[in-house]
Amino acid sequence: MKKQRLSVYLDRDVMKSLADYAARRDQSRSLIAEAAIASFLSPDAAERQEAATAKRLDQLDRRMTRMERDLGIAVETLAVFVRFWLTTNPPLPEPAQAAARAKVGERYDAFVNALGRRLAKGPKLHQEISEDISRVPVPE
Repeated sequence: MKKQRLSVYLDRDVMKSLADYAARRDQSRSLIAEAAIASFLSPDAAERQEAATAKRLDQLDRRMTRMERDLGIAVETLAVFVRFWLTTNPPLPEPAQAAARAKVGERYDAFVNALGRRLAKGPKLHQEISEDISRVPVPE
């Protein structure tokens, strides 16, 4: 059966995209346009779109779950550190408190710089924790 001819007017950008896609695939523009129209008119096109959307939503859900886990680790780490620090460091005597206040800005800047280097290079704390946990022997 012979194919029928169809003349279509396309926007310049759409035509350029069609030509580029056809060139990359080493196919004719007519073949690419025919496949696109057939796909658009196919009754299962909506199902494919729904499946693609569901797959993307599943990926986003897994990412959100990992982010929640990582945030939980970060909050718990900070809380454990603060509790540990508060229970193991006695308060400074009054004369030493003045000297400590004088150094606080310098120490804070050093902390922020160290944190910046750590975040830029990695590994991240949650990765180290995962590695440490996997090396701990399980009691029998």
